[in-house]
Amino acid sequence: MKNETTITKDLANKKLNVTRQFNASVEKVWKAWTDKTLLDQWWAPKPWKAITKIMDFTDGGLWLYYMAGPNGEKSYCRVDFKTVNLQHGFTYSANFCDEDGNIDESFPTMHWVLEFKSTDTGSKVDVVISFDKDEDLEKIVAIGFEAGFTMGLGNLDELLNQF
Repeated sequence: MKNETTITKDLANKKLNVTRQFNASVEKVWKAWTDKTLLDQWWAPKPWKAITKIMDFTDGGLWLYYMAGPNGEKSYCRVDFKTVNLQHGFTYSANFCDEDGNIDESFPTMHWVLEFKSTDTGSKVDVVISFDKDEDLEKIVAIGFEAGFTMGLGNLDELLNQF
């Protein structure tokens, strides 16, 4: 089965809906999303690399990372975990920030809800990303989110075949 990322825009509700199926168990996919060593191997679209500075995957925890570009660029992001429901899903808010985790107010906050489900052939991850304003959704789309996240999920597919 060919796994493809589906991204739909729900402009009326200021949301992006992302669905991706994997030929791997929920447990394996969950680990790849929540273990910083594995997460760093797939999160960034190639040739970029994700590098975690802090990872506290708990309710109220923090993930501070940056994406390192091929020419030495660094793009920092902070993820503030809200809820974690082991093996089922988690929620968080994400912001671009500086290397110390101070939020860059010139970029919108993204509110993520993730659900992990078993399927007959493996698992499915449903992601809903909501925004405070229409312009916020448009800005994230304009900077290439859809292509970048699709590439990252493709990297995850490759990684899942390795362990």
